[in-house]
Amino acid sequence: MRSISRALRATAAALALSLAAGSAGAVGVRITEWMYNPASGPGEFFELTNLGSAAVDFTGWVYDDNSRFATVAAGGFSLSPLGTVAAGQSVVLTELTESVFRNRWNLNGSPVKVLGGYTNNLGRADEINVFDASGSLVDRLTYDDQGIP
Repeated sequence: MRSISRALRATAAALALSLAAGSAGAVGVRITEWMYNPASGPGEFFELTNLGSAAVDFTGWVYDDNSRFATVAAGGFSLSPLGTVAAGQSVVLTELTESVFRNRWNLNGSPVKVLGGYTNNLGRADEINVFDASGSLVDRLTYDDQGIP
């Protein structure tokens, strides 16, 4: 009886560790840089970095700056084209095309993934909301260079 109980506890512990490892990647995705309204003209962007220890599949993920709800239908921007992002890897979303952004920031040949053409323009007082495939908020950046002391 004890060996069955011990085996069940070990199986439950292994399952819990497996589930935690599976979600740890998403928890590790963070907004690590952003630029709105650059003085040189178009070129807004923000960067996400997978700070977790596992790869993260961005299929079904959404970014929105106008809503705290994770739906593409409500004006959100799909992050699915980013595919799988390795641990430690960064991705950039920009209003520019990928090639123009890579040239401007000297990223040609870089492993940084660039997803161009987003239309959710960032403003001086705005918010970046990143949601995973289940609609859970992964990270949010709220900023205002005029109204927040």
